[in-house]
Amino acid sequence: MKWYHDSKVSIIWAIIRIWLGIQWLEAGLHKLTGGFDAAGFLKGALAKTAGENAEVQGWYAAFLTHFAIPNVHVFNVLIPYGEVLVGLGLIIGLATIPALIAGAFMNLNFMLAGTTSTNPVLYTVAIILLFTGSASYYWGLDRIAIPAIKNYFQNRAHKPRPAH
Repeated sequence: MKWYHDSKVSIIWAIIRIWLGIQWLEAGLHKLTGGFDAAGFLKGALAKTAGENAEVQGWYAAFLTHFAIPNVHVFNVLIPYGEVLVGLGLIIGLATIPALIAGAFMNLNFMLAGTTSTNPVLYTVAIILLFTGSASYYWGLDRIAIPAIKNYFQNRAHKPRPAH
């Protein structure tokens, strides 16, 4: 067993995972209760594409111009609810790996849009937790849910199907 999979060390990963989840949950709840509109953020990101040392790359500006801004109403729903779901998943340790991937993907997009803030830290923590694998959810609901789901599908695959 690798040292980072030890049940005692996994407590550290759980504390870090829960901390990360709280960051996401707070950000999502703030957006849900504060009248979030991504339009200003997206337009601000476009403004960072100008100049010799542009913060936002041209290819990402094209994505913003041709997809994100025309569909801002979708992002106004996806971002806050996505942040809340990532936060809840990480706090309780359910769907931990998908939550870590979704959170890292959101952090990456925020950074590509020229926003540093806490995004590099949150992104790095998510990547570290992804590398710990199952140790990241040893102290969480996935420790029970994943084997139960695997067992369900294995039993289902072995049951004989009724003849027609």
